[in-house]
Amino acid sequence: MFLAYFLGGIFMAYVTFQYEALKKFTLEVFKKMGFNDSESEIISDVLLTSDLYGIESHGMQRMVRYYKSAKNGRLVIGAQKEIVHETPLSAVIDGHNGMGQLLGHYAMNLAIEKAKKSGVGIVTVRNSNHFGIAGYYAKMASNEGLFGFATTNSEAIMVPTYGRLAMIGSNPLAFAFPAKPYDFLFDASTTVVTRGKVEVYNKKGSPLPEGWTVGADGNVGTDAAEILSSIEQKKGGGILPLGGATEQLGGHKGYGYGMVAEIFSSILSLGLTSNHTNIGSTGGTCHGFIAINPNLFGDPKEIENNFSTFLEELRNSPKADGQTRIYTHGEKEAEAVDRILKEGIPVNENTIKEMRTICNEYNIDMESFLGKIEF
Repeated sequence: MFLAYFLGGIFMAYVTFQYEALKKFTLEVFKKMGFNDSESEIISDVLLTSDLYGIESHGMQRMVRYYKSAKNGRLVIGAQKEIVHETPLSAVIDGHNGMGQLLGHYAMNLAIEKAKKSGVGIVTVRNSNHFGIAGYYAKMASNEGLFGFATTNSEAIMVPTYGRLAMIGSNPLAFAFPAKPYDFLFDASTTVVTRGKVEVYNKKGSPLPEGWTVGADGNVGTDAAEILSSIEQKKGGGILPLGGATEQLGGHKGYGYGMVAEIFSSILSLGLTSNHTNIGSTGGTCHGFIAINPNLFGDPKEIENNFSTFLEELRNSPKADGQTRIYTHGEKEAEAVDRILKEGIPVNENTIKEMRTICNEYNIDMESFLGKIEF
């Protein structure tokens, strides 16, 4: 299905693909890149889960990042992970510049295994790459009846409160906990928006909303291409912390949350902090994962029922004037999955152009997977 939008006066085309078609296509791309079948399955699942949640910034539009990372040496395909420190409750993994999704999947599974045996599992990873949406890994734990937490640092994109040079990553924090009728799932960057969202605006040719970013001089910036260039070249400027530019608006809180993510990813793993990652051929991204077994506190089912009751009370609480619904975290994602599986995944025309470039590199017939595409 072809869709067209006018966004900020800019004409933007999208093509909608069925999930299964994109899944087969992404599997083929990652296998051509050098990953085996099971690895390609994991990477594709993380990537497309983002699109199913309605998070365009971390779905198909991220494929080109992995392609470029493999080309410039930041991503080492076939890298062998190494557990460099381990206890019954914890582990530190050196990813040796491997694929972030594979390292994240392995690390959270290890944390889950430890939590089931000992009550808690805490695993950190150093020398990795972009791992997709943090919520995917937190949800892995809640799917097993556990509390899940996942975080990562990234290339420096956050300007600290009252600063003008990006020093911290988008550094998301993701939490998941079993509940009915759907798990609680909160996944948010500690910046106002992620770099991926700025990339989407750049592809659309739309100006950034004021309050998202600052330029090299520390003043408001709205040119997405310029902001991305400044971040890449470390020229100054970047994305503001959650809360905005000043303490009056709470920007220091987002800055502080970003530091919490840094502690659980790069500091505990003895890896690279955000301001030293993703420079030249050096990747160095770090992650953190925690799984906690609720049986440490009592009957897991009673705890789940207690939490589910509170979530229902939140949804049923009085609505503001003009509002008909209060959402709890994870509700929109659950509904988006149902809707998008039926309607298809919309892919930006510029992302499709990037997909074609990748197909040309690996001699993939894109139309055999996705059909004839015309704008």
